[in-house]
Amino acid sequence: MQQQPWAWPENIWRDKVNHVRAGRTLKPAQWKNGTRCAVAFSFDSDHETNELRDGGKSIGRMSQGQYGNRKGVPRILDALAKHDAKATFFVPAVAALLYEDEQRRVAAEGHELGIHGWIHELNSQLPYEVERDLMFRAADTLERLGGKRPVGMRTPSWDFSPDTLRIQRELGLLYDSSLMADDDPYELVEKGEPTGIVELPVEWIRDDAVYFNMHRFNGLRPHTAPTDVYDIFFREFERAYQEGGLFLLTMHPHITGYRSRIWILEKLLAEITQRSDVWIATHAEIADFVKAECLR
Repeated sequence: MQQQPWAWPENIWRDKVNHVRAGRTLKPAQWKNGTRCAVAFSFDSDHETNELRDGGKSIGRMSQGQYGNRKGVPRILDALAKHDAKATFFVPAVAALLYEDEQRRVAAEGHELGIHGWIHELNSQLPYEVERDLMFRAADTLERLGGKRPVGMRTPSWDFSPDTLRIQRELGLLYDSSLMADDDPYELVEKGEPTGIVELPVEWIRDDAVYFNMHRFNGLRPHTAPTDVYDIFFREFERAYQEGGLFLLTMHPHITGYRSRIWILEKLLAEITQRSDVWIATHAEIADFVKAECLR
């Protein structure tokens, strides 16, 4: 009979907690070129993989994923180009293979492609060998399409298995962007050992999916007005600006790409780029900067 958590001896619950931890903060005294705040826009281009990952065959759900390619990504790229802002696109390998030209355009316009699994699988359900194989194959796919080896990862659904950090170290990654122990960058620690890998932390508050996701069979319904979502995101930015920290936003082309929602991104870009002391950069650029400044 499996032992219940309330009966665990101290060494068991301490080992679980200490497997992957936040280490030293990597928040610099100031950001690149003396700016006071860093901004990282990220887009998880999941497309059809949300349906495929679960073995689904809903044509309607997959058409929603296709919308992300047909309308969402082009609108996002146009908004970024208007403000000369660079961003990071985390793309499952299957989505990248479905839309190879999309990835080439993203890379050609100076944006970063980051690893986001093979088919948006849940890492915590996989044995080490399978998770490792999928991540390495995903990295190879993005390198072929984007012309550059990915240096960062966002785990699908932010599902970070006990083996994920080990695999990231084997991949030689610069950073991860899946965990939530801080607002600002920090170093990942594995079983008490500093890894040198930068964590660029995420949070559900700064993710469009929690406000707008829709699935007619499992009760997910959009529940927040776009104006209210903009207000939440902008308040997060304002506090990051006041504290001299990092504002990292996660959006999805098949969610934010719609006519009534794309303005959230457009308005954020317009407001943020008015400030000359804000640095908008890719995740790789930010991770590289804080590692050089804070992990000497």
